[in-house]
Amino acid sequence: MSITIKDVEHVANLARLELSEEEKNKFTEQLNAILKYVEQLNQLDTEHVEPTSHVMPLYNVMREDEARPSWPLEQVLLNAPDEEDGQFKVPAVLE
Repeated sequence: MSITIKDVEHVANLARLELSEEEKNKFTEQLNAILKYVEQLNQLDTEHVEPTSHVMPLYNVMREDEARPSWPLEQVLLNAPDEEDGQFKVPAVLE
């Protein structure tokens, strides 16, 4: 499998990118070099390699999500530049 300039133009169009002819040629060469390297990886014997989602063992380092007391609303709203009905009031971002 190889990448053609037409493939690069198609992807650039999908990404709404304008590429010069020089960039199209450069990206075509680079993408083909990547595919060539991946083809080398396909030659490796992975029959006895256990499938993993990550090469390093991962575990969740986050604490359990437990309900606990919060600050009093009045104290929290002291930091608000403006408040309304017990909530932070911010400028509208939609017209």
